[in-house]
Amino acid sequence: MTETSPPEPTSSSTDYVQSLARGLSVVKAFDAEHPRRTLSEVARATGLTRATARRFLLTLTELGYVRCDGSAFWLTPRVLDLGYSYLSSLSLPDIAGPHLEALSESVHESTSVSILDDGDVVYVARVPVRRIMTVSITIGTRFPAFATSMGRVLLAGLGDVELDAYLGAVELTPLTGRTLASPTALRNELANVRSDGFSIVDEELEEGLRSLAAPIRDRDGAVVAAVNISTQAARYTLDAVHDSLVPAVVAAAADISADLARIQPRTPRHDG
Repeated sequence: MTETSPPEPTSSSTDYVQSLARGLSVVKAFDAEHPRRTLSEVARATGLTRATARRFLLTLTELGYVRCDGSAFWLTPRVLDLGYSYLSSLSLPDIAGPHLEALSESVHESTSVSILDDGDVVYVARVPVRRIMTVSITIGTRFPAFATSMGRVLLAGLGDVELDAYLGAVELTPLTGRTLASPTALRNELANVRSDGFSIVDEELEEGLRSLAAPIRDRDGAVVAAVNISTQAARYTLDAVHDSLVPAVVAAAADISADLARIQPRTPRHDG
């Protein structure tokens, strides 16, 4: 198959740096089908002259992004640093957003991500599909952690000292007739959540609302956030929640955790 030379990038903006655009076009000339290219092939693929393509390739080689064996050029793993710079700038909502969209689309329910702050869950990302609560949930909305599925996932991720401090300070005010309102009952439930790897809260925050959540973990396995699905209790039996929704939310949490781990710096090892 004959390659056609793409038109050289142009722009009417006075801020446009043409040499940068040309350099990036050289990097993008390499792909899975063409991991190694000669100077002539790079020039043809980018629409640059041989002399211009050569200058860019030699510059990229000097910087460590390209290697050459005298006849062919190829990219080095250092080009991954360019992508890492972008990924490392992403926040948790940026990372979780696409996964929430996909989860919501697959189960046709509202999905959210929250973190723990001063005994409350705080929503940091959300994809609503319908109004299922009497209060409107937006980014920044807070609910008491003890009565929510995300809160219980986050509380279950605390160390013993932190959990003891939380249980010693929190007022377990019942929000519905189903709310767990004793420290012993809550502690036992958190042990179940820790063992199961997910939490289901059935009409404890609000009557008619059923939710389930799973933990989002960092590279070291610590629980840093939670993702949930919330739905009207009439739409799913508890058996259906276990069979249909739990696998979906657990998988979404694992995917978000994996993406989060990719952008986190590794913890330095100290030997000796």
